[in-house]
Order: sequence, then structure tokens, then C-alpha cells
Amino acid sequence: MDPLFAGIVLVILPPGYPTAEPPIYQLNAPWLRGQDYTDLANSLEEIYVQNLGESILYLWVEKIREVLVEKAQSSDPEPDIKKTTEEVDEGDEDDFLLDYQPIQEDQIKMLNYMASESQEDEELPPIHHGNPITDRRSTFQAHLAPVVTTRQVKRVLEELYENKKIASATHNIYAYRIYCEDKQTFLQDCEDDGETAAGGRLLHLMQILNVHNVLVVVSRWYGGILLGPDRFKHINNCARNVLVEYNYVPSMEESSRQAGKSKKIRKDNKKRTEH
Repeated sequence: MDPLFAGIVLVILPPGYPTAEPPIYQLNAPWLRGQDYTDLANSLEEIYVQNLGESILYLWVEKIREVLVEKAQSSDPEPDIKKTTEEVDEGDEDDFLLDYQPIQEDQIKMLNYMASESQEDEELPPIHHGNPITDRRSTFQAHLAPVVTTRQVKRVLEELYENKKIASATHNIYAYRIYCEDKQTFLQDCEDDGETAAGGRLLHLMQILNVHNVLVVVSRWYGGILLGPDRFKHINNCARNVLVEYNYVPSMEESSRQAGKSKKIRKDNKKRTEH
């Protein structure tokens, strides 16, 4: 990637995001001007309209990355793009800003190490399965379990992998967040399982939704047809749906009602101030 075509994206999430307001962004890229800048802005707006009420930050990042790569390739006819998964598109280059790279260590081994201090067997948490999403022969399904220790994370993963269908998935992407009350910090981690940066995207979604003490695994069975950035939308939608279903986050209808109440309160407060 030619540094000449680098850019900086500043994003502000307004109170009504994602149900009522789009993110506010500023793209600093001196080489992107005129019609190119207008086209990108229109594309970002279209993504927002097509995904109303959903988290769209990663879809925006993918689009911006796509434009950056196309611009760089136009000046370099033979770009060196490293292929690492079954499905890699131009948006997966690893030298851009907003870089959510996953942990590369063997996650089961890491969890074994982290859980080694707790020798007592902990009860296996209940595991819930979300509704699958199928697109062009690829199928995505999310699995969720409440967890409060890394040992529980390990146990849930082991239990899931005993299921032959889940174990045979092309990717089993996961992320978890555990709130440590004594330290008032989060213990969190993620895994791509070969789908570049998907674990980081999933973890970031959970951070945006502010969920904790939960593990989310998204299984993908690759159907042979490349989905491009759509695969990340399906992964996040699967995860969000199962989190909504089991009451970790409010539904879109409930969020809209809450946003409406907040607006009404702000209006009432403004009226009182004016009087």
C-alpha cells in the first residue's frame, strides 16, 4: 500500500446511533477530492440507508478501504495482496487505519493457560443457538452463552466443537467480554478462525452494544461463492440478533421507543428553559 494514499477517518457516534442517527465522520485524505470524494460520501450514505438501525461502522470501513485500495492499485498495476482465507477481498489488506487485528495465538491453549489457576470444574453455562442466515449458499449461525470466567469460555467452546456440524464449519468466529467488578475492567478477547479480522469486528460490535459476561460464537459454512464485505454484515447481524433474542441488548423497536422518549424529554426540557 502506497503511503501516498493513506487516510485518517475521525468518527463520532451521536446519542441516537444506530437506531436514529448515522455516525458523524470526517475523512482526511488530501488525494481524495472532487467527484471521488462525492462518490465516496454518497456510497457511505447509501450504506446507512440500506442498513437502518444496524451498526454500520465496519461496512463504512470496508467501503473506505475498498476506495483506498483501488486508488493505490491504479498507481501500482501489480499490488502485493496476501491471501490468507478462503475469501479475501481488497478490503482485507492489513495496512489501513481502524485496524482491528485479532489475537494470533492458539485460543484454546491461551484459555487453558488463563484458566489453569482455577482447578475446580465450573458448571457448563447454558448454550443458545440463533436463527441461521443463508446467502448464496453460505450459512451463518450464532451461538451464545453467559460466561463470567475464562474457564467457562473454554468449556463452552469445547462443548460446541463436540457438535460435528459446528466443528465442520469453515470458520467459528468468537468474541467474549467479562466484567471484572473487583478491578472494574473488562476481560475480553476474540478469534478469527481464519476469517481475517472477523473476530475483531465481532468484539467491536459487542463493545458498541455494551454487552458483558457473554460469549458469542458465529459459525460460517462457506458455500463456494464469494460474498465480499457482505459476510461481515451477516456475521454481525447473526450476533446482534441472538443478543437481542436473549435480552442482552434491546430490540430495534424498543430502542426506537427509547430514542423517542429521549427526544421528548429533551424537547420538554428545552421548553422549560425557554420559559
